[in-house]
Amino acid sequence: MQPPPYEYLAERRLLTRKLSFWRVAAAVVALAAVLTVGWRFGAGAGHSGAHIARIRIDGVIVDDPEMIKLVKSVTASSSVSGVILSISSPGGTTTGAEGLYDELRRMAAKKPTVAVVDGMAASGAYIAAVAADEIVARGNSMVGSIGVLMEMPNASKLLQTVGVTMETIKSSPLKASPNPYEPTSPEARAAIAAMIADSYDWFKKLVQERRHMSDQELAAVDDGRVFTGRQGMPLKLVDRIGGEREAVAWLETDRGVAKGLSVRDWKKPRKLDGFGLLGSAADWLGLSEAADLAAIAGRLAPGRKLDGLAAIWQGPQLN
Repeated sequence: MQPPPYEYLAERRLLTRKLSFWRVAAAVVALAAVLTVGWRFGAGAGHSGAHIARIRIDGVIVDDPEMIKLVKSVTASSSVSGVILSISSPGGTTTGAEGLYDELRRMAAKKPTVAVVDGMAASGAYIAAVAADEIVARGNSMVGSIGVLMEMPNASKLLQTVGVTMETIKSSPLKASPNPYEPTSPEARAAIAAMIADSYDWFKKLVQERRHMSDQELAAVDDGRVFTGRQGMPLKLVDRIGGEREAVAWLETDRGVAKGLSVRDWKKPRKLDGFGLLGSAADWLGLSEAADLAAIAGRLAPGRKLDGLAAIWQGPQLN
């Protein structure tokens, strides 16, 4: 028998390669479709049916549109019977805390809401906690730190030492003050102090109103200190000692939430923005809840994001 001619073998090999390519391509498309449909239906199923939503507030609080969207989504969901705010944060910017508080209050007007302090709810994080109608904390959690601060470096002596001067031409004496390149003038210091006092008064009135405190009761906790959960109970900073179990019990007994409902996490959407083709593929597949490395990087150096007034507890970090 004569062997097939060379041209015939080459043609057969080419057809086999093309067929293999299209088989692989079809398999990839089918897998992508299955993952997309499965993820979307799975995400929908996770938030379907009556349940208690858990919103985690952790790390440094800043202006966060994604968190605001999350709270709005929980508010609009007909499946959410109650909300647990799981808080572990030292606070953050006053504007970030204010925006979060306002949105949480709008949610609490429609959904029974309880805060659970998991470790710390200080300064701006305590502002978030008082947005809830009940505050539950561990006995050794830290709460309070009612106060506002503004920090700015003063490098003027260092510049003098190395022989560098900064010349500034400005329209008025208080423009661009404080300036790290020169000592803060008494007038600038007074203007900044007035601004801090205004925000501090807002913070105090918020706590007094939400925690139903008299002037004397407020004066006992408004000096910037943090308190343990046990200390906070008689001071009206905390309503009860415990954790999520006690929070669920409060929702059931005091707010009429059905017993036995599951507690489910509601999370902010995150995208794999920094992974090029992989990130594009993840977006195409609808996998938008993956970790955002930019957010992680922000957590590693949170102080750089805290421009302006801050409501944050800056005690020593305990590892």
